[in-house]
Amino acid sequence: MNTLEELTQKIETSLNSIRPYLEADGGNVKVNEITPEHIVKLEFVGACGNCRMSTMTFKAGVEAAIKRDVPEIKGIEVINLTPIAN
Repeated sequence: MNTLEELTQKIETSLNSIRPYLEADGGNVKVNEITPEHIVKLEFVGACGNCRMSTMTFKAGVEAAIKRDVPEIKGIEVINLTPIAN
């Protein structure tokens, strides 16, 4: 069983693999919380915080990277995800 500290480090390492792409657009992502049920709560910051494409970025990039690299995580939520406009 991984400690919270170990899980956080694994998640940060995973996020570091995609951060250059977020930073290139003036944004980033940070870990806000890891619940006892292994749900990660993330926050998009900078330009990612209000980008219309943030939902796609989350699904295709952030979520995919964490699920690939940290299989212990049961779910991923973004607390400030911008809804897709119709």
